[in-house]
Amino acid sequence: MSAEVDALTVVNQLRDLAADPLNRRAIVEDQGCLPGLILFLDHPNPQVVYSALLAVRYLAECRANREKMKSELGMMLSLQNVMQKGTSPGETKLLASEIYEILQSAGNEAEQAEESTASCRRKAHFFLGSNNKRAKTVVLHIDGLDDSSRRGLCEEALLKIRGVISFTFQMAVKRCVVRIRSDLKAEALGTAINSTKVMIAQQVVKTEDGAERIVPFQEGAAVLVEENTDIPDYLPEEESPSQEQDKAVTRVGSITDGMGWLGTAANFLTRSFYW
Repeated sequence: MSAEVDALTVVNQLRDLAADPLNRRAIVEDQGCLPGLILFLDHPNPQVVYSALLAVRYLAECRANREKMKSELGMMLSLQNVMQKGTSPGETKLLASEIYEILQSAGNEAEQAEESTASCRRKAHFFLGSNNKRAKTVVLHIDGLDDSSRRGLCEEALLKIRGVISFTFQMAVKRCVVRIRSDLKAEALGTAINSTKVMIAQQVVKTEDGAERIVPFQEGAAVLVEENTDIPDYLPEEESPSQEQDKAVTRVGSITDGMGWLGTAANFLTRSFYW
């Protein structure tokens, strides 16, 4: 197996582990994983860079991690490099920018000192609560989102849309939380999912009194979907997905599996980057 494939395998596994809130503190406290992710941000393969950014964004969901992540040697500089690099795809730059803004504000809030471990165990949805005005969150209710094969079809449809940054599935309630660029219309998501012919997407919106309402996309309101050619596909996983009710776009490992893989990842990073 080539070194580049090894790098993809390791960074994708770290990304999957970071998606589980139970693993986030351990990954940041590990002496090898966070420095390794920073080095991956400078990798020549855009797949490796994007997957590393996803992992870092998951880790930043835990507020107790942010100060350490911000002070980690090379973190902020590497994020700036991704943002300023002319060859970085637009969605990659946007993701790096969101992470940079989150970490830049670390330590400036009084609640930082009061953050507890319980907050890291909350099943946080990727990018919810972000205040970046260049991106927005759309919640979809998807009729027909019944099993892993349908979820796979939905993933493929969303990954093809230029402007989709990330998404998280809530299989138990047939929902998908999608983070998109602010200039992308929600109707584009509906058009893409409806094109599968086996699922129908509707938008979940909040009323003034805080109640949820499901709003169908207007018939005949299909919009032209601009396909995404910049962001590479995720590396296919050989293992079976874990049977979680709330399912992120990537496989989420257990805390037990995570501890073993942290050691493996650290060993790989040591072999690859020690000088």
